[in-house]
Amino acid sequence: MGFQVGETVEVTAGDVAQGGWCVARPAGLPVVFVRHALPGERVIARVTEVTSRFTRAEATEILRPSPDRVEPPCPNARPGGCGGCDWQHASLPAQRALKAAVIGQHLRRLAGIDREVTVEPLPGDEAGREHSSITARGGPPGSGDEAGRQPQITARGGGPGLGWRTRVQFAVRADGVAGLRAHRSHEVIDIGDCLIAHPGIAGLGIPRRAWPGAATVEAVVGSGPGGEPAERAVIITSAGHRGSSGRPGGTARAGAGRRNPAGSARRTGDGPLRSEYRDEEGARTVPAESVLTRSGRRLTPVRGRAWLSQRAAGRQWRVSAGVFWQVHPAAADTLTEAVLAAIEAKPGDAVLDLYCGAGLFAGAVAPLVGPDGTVAGIESDPAAVRDARHNLRDWPQARVHRGDVAQVLREKELPPARLAIADPPRAGLDRVVIDYLSAAGTERFCYVSCDSATLARDLGLLLARGWTLEALRAFDAFPMTQHVECVATLTRLPRG
Repeated sequence: MGFQVGETVEVTAGDVAQGGWCVARPAGLPVVFVRHALPGERVIARVTEVTSRFTRAEATEILRPSPDRVEPPCPNARPGGCGGCDWQHASLPAQRALKAAVIGQHLRRLAGIDREVTVEPLPGDEAGREHSSITARGGPPGSGDEAGRQPQITARGGGPGLGWRTRVQFAVRADGVAGLRAHRSHEVIDIGDCLIAHPGIAGLGIPRRAWPGAATVEAVVGSGPGGEPAERAVIITSAGHRGSSGRPGGTARAGAGRRNPAGSARRTGDGPLRSEYRDEEGARTVPAESVLTRSGRRLTPVRGRAWLSQRAAGRQWRVSAGVFWQVHPAAADTLTEAVLAAIEAKPGDAVLDLYCGAGLFAGAVAPLVGPDGTVAGIESDPAAVRDARHNLRDWPQARVHRGDVAQVLREKELPPARLAIADPPRAGLDRVVIDYLSAAGTERFCYVSCDSATLARDLGLLLARGWTLEALRAFDAFPMTQHVECVATLTRLPRG
């Protein structure tokens, strides 16, 4: 006996699972992964997908609510609505407890590590403290260890946990309406406004404009001294030229498109839109400082320049419009501080920065190692390499190598590095990287990850090669979503 799509079922939600689900285990029936529920809740759920091993469903009615349940601030965060946010129905302390529980599950299952994890709010998001009823293992009260007290996020503007996302990719329907995709669907939801979008993006009014002939419209906002919003860029992909910056159309989901670069771009431009996008005059009236079009991996400016200025680590950074940069305004600073604390760089040290992007970590560590040290960055995206070389131009001890990280490590004679940093894409580390770090005499390794499953998998491989997990921090860099950023510190005894 099983379920059918469209059927409703009454279940009790149990432990949290990766992806914004809670696991229900009805007697004699397949496991049900329930969205829009919280651990311990009794719900009516509508079945949305049935497989040979489990069922997916959405909670449409809450019969017994959790004390952590709140009213979602966005009317589109509902069953059948936008898929960009996973936990708007949970209080912010509960969201962090849920994320911590998922990280702990991955560590136990994939790395054999039983470690308590605390998800920290980013600066500007914390004030006071309050309890969550979610336990440390992601279940309702009484199902495991009690969760610690979790800091409460405060509002920067627009409400707690909202208005933080500095890059949003909107999908465009055939009728030209720009919106966000429904969960696990190609359907585009007309959202009106995305509440987690940064005010600089919201002010562009992209969902309120028509985009005939476009497949996606992506908005990015930079930052200036003091963290104030700087220039904005809009990237238009025509229906005939879907880009490589994530899923076609994308959503506001925090992990979407991470380090899947848009590729190269001309530096400035005021030319025609070379695509099927049909409203050239409309594009020119978008109130952004730069408008670009995407064709394959190439970005071409229509108006303005091809890069934004971003503020982090006490200085400005040039970051091309399609190049990866942390989407929470406080994330770049917070992660840089965490990385520097982890690797403990000293004058004369040699540092390896893998998947270095626009050079943020390399540029922060270069002054610490000084002229007698070296910093070697490796990055595959040509636009990011150009940005990194520009951003590191004042530090002759820092050099950026262009190419696939594994290939560069295999083929180039890099100086031996006592310290290493890696911020890989969601797929995690290539096995070549793990083998290289384990054989090269590296003593301290800082691993930055936006995917706790691949992080845990790689930690298991590193521990098997003699590394020790010294510290693990987690940051709520993506409020309202399932996503979380982790910084792991690993050490090895020096050889000999």
